[in-house]
Amino acid sequence: MAVKTKQVLTLADWAKRKDPDGTVPVIVELLAETNAVLDDMQLRECNDGDSHKTTIRTGIPEPTWRMLNYGVQPQKSTTAAVTDTTGMLEAYSEVDKKLADKAGNTSEFRLSEAKAFIEGMSQDMAQTLFYGDVTREPMKFTGLAPRYSTLDEQAADSAENVIDGGGRGSDNTSVWLVNWGENTTHGIFPKGSKAGLQHEDLGQQTLTDKDGGLYEGYRDHHEWDLGLTVRDWRYNGRICNLDVPQLKSVNNTSQLKKLIRFMIELSERVEDGGGGKVWYLNKHMRTLLRLAILEKVSTNLTFETVEGKPIMAFDGIPVKRVDRIISNEETVTGF
Repeated sequence: MAVKTKQVLTLADWAKRKDPDGTVPVIVELLAETNAVLDDMQLRECNDGDSHKTTIRTGIPEPTWRMLNYGVQPQKSTTAAVTDTTGMLEAYSEVDKKLADKAGNTSEFRLSEAKAFIEGMSQDMAQTLFYGDVTREPMKFTGLAPRYSTLDEQAADSAENVIDGGGRGSDNTSVWLVNWGENTTHGIFPKGSKAGLQHEDLGQQTLTDKDGGLYEGYRDHHEWDLGLTVRDWRYNGRICNLDVPQLKSVNNTSQLKKLIRFMIELSERVEDGGGGKVWYLNKHMRTLLRLAILEKVSTNLTFETVEGKPIMAFDGIPVKRVDRIISNEETVTGF
């Protein structure tokens, strides 16, 4: 169930490549603990500064059945150039110098204080991976949802991989199937920079309290530049408009079966290839799948041990929880 390839590196892979001794920085480990999608996502360096230009294939040539003495008209595939941009996420953490020094190990104390900032940036980045929309928030980057945002195949080819869960209220969520890989979907970071969340120790600084008073403290700067490229829409998919309260209702065996059918349908629509497929859903949907195992609703669902940890899988594809997939999504329509 691994999702890594030799061509495209994950965040931890890039960290190892940067460090001569092969160790993974503590911050990278913290990110992996808080959001699985950030650990799974494969990364490539941008080929155009802060943006990444790719060519996606929009059509393939049709072969011709030829008869003797009759020729074949030459054809060619059709392509389109796409440019994806990166967004800049930053934060400063500050702590009173005397408080940190009293702790005995100043560095460890400062890191413990910075964990809240790292967690916040991790959650924000994970949510942007799914919902970022530069037409609404140009400072961010475009995530998955805007690329799979309609049921109308006339409006977007990707609609073929968007399944309507039937919900029409304001308490819907989505289940995603993402295929990470060099030619499918991967993260991007600015050319010449380091991948992942970067930390800079700004040392001792004169800080200001809320009333303008001055005191000595330590300041740390955190920054993370990231973007997303979907080179081929056929390798990802979305089950949208899933009504959370309805799915969680009492005696919901029929609802569980419906969810399983949706997942089977989507797994058949999404192409194989790339680095590997991963299911992403929030805690409500993951709980429902565990209940489906308990109720023996589906034999497609299993728990497998990977690197000593129990991992849920659907048809052998890892099922992972991402709490930043919200349960109050806008209804996806086809008109």
